[in-house]
Amino acid sequence: MILKRLSILNYKNIQQSELLFSPKMNCFFGNNGMGKTNLLDAVYYLSFCKSCMNTPDSQVIYNTEDMCVIQGIYEREDREEDIFCAIRRRQRKQFRRNKKEYDKLSEHIGLLPLVMVSPSDSGLIQGGSDERRRFIDLIISQQDRPYLHALIQYNKALMQRNILLKGQSFDVSLYEALEMQLSRYGRLIYDKRQELVDDLVPVFNEYYMAICSSVEHVDLRYISQLRNGELADMLAQDREHDRMLGYTSAGVHKDELEMKLNDSLIRRTGSQGQNKTYLTALKLAQFAHLSRKGDTSPILLLDDIFDKLDADRVEQIIQLVGNPAFGQIFITDTNRKYLDEILSTISHDYTLFRVENGNIQKMENA
Repeated sequence: MILKRLSILNYKNIQQSELLFSPKMNCFFGNNGMGKTNLLDAVYYLSFCKSCMNTPDSQVIYNTEDMCVIQGIYEREDREEDIFCAIRRRQRKQFRRNKKEYDKLSEHIGLLPLVMVSPSDSGLIQGGSDERRRFIDLIISQQDRPYLHALIQYNKALMQRNILLKGQSFDVSLYEALEMQLSRYGRLIYDKRQELVDDLVPVFNEYYMAICSSVEHVDLRYISQLRNGELADMLAQDREHDRMLGYTSAGVHKDELEMKLNDSLIRRTGSQGQNKTYLTALKLAQFAHLSRKGDTSPILLLDDIFDKLDADRVEQIIQLVGNPAFGQIFITDTNRKYLDEILSTISHDYTLFRVENGNIQKMENA
């Protein structure tokens, strides 16, 4: 899949921009705070109907303008896709595919597969378990629509059960109906998450060793209460305890993904360089998974990828993503000279852009 053309109006600090892209590599340079990440975020928004930084829609609109617009023209499996998004203050946002508006935004997820590597990924290691569950869910939802449906239905039933608990309801029939739904959808979610982790680990290790040329071993361990029994039984047993707590204490919404380096949690032992290498290798494994499971190659966004990595690791990453297995790539960095030195080592097509105060200008290739 290729993003051929992108139009932006009033998105964050980008007031207006019309851009044509290389089908292979697109590089953006400029100082911090100039809008490089905002540009990648606009591309991300067209895939997931939201900002990669979870910025509220009311805050992505530039300054005091009433609305912002993002439009992308894609080439996907020999056909063109026109994706249009309009965000207005205090109104429901519009998402249209080839001029037809979606009934539900969830129908769009998976059409434009995408993987993003950014400094905010550090939250996967240092943040709470909810960050890691979102990471898993985002991968599976892009290529498994029944999973996304199950996740939506599970969260609805969970919210309704929590309302009953907080309201101190004793209606057994209502609890049983919701707990049956939670058990059914929770089992599907558990099975798919375990399958994903099992699939990621070997590829993840290959990428990590390729980047850092070391014998360090990386691992992912999926931990869930459903490993020990049926959720419906746990919920029924814990009902009185949950009523005292005011929330549901068992279920896949409590799952954890342990991130390990040499059998230790990386959040406790990893250096900055190890953490960055770990996350980059994990995202490349995610890319490989989506490429195998889907019907088109994802777009790869690399935001400030070179920070905190030594020259050898940077060179290895560039060689990896330069492989024909990777399709269209977007890279940002603060230094054009550094980008030029890297791009001089590759033979395929690329386009270079300068970003300054929200203005994006195509430059001559070195």
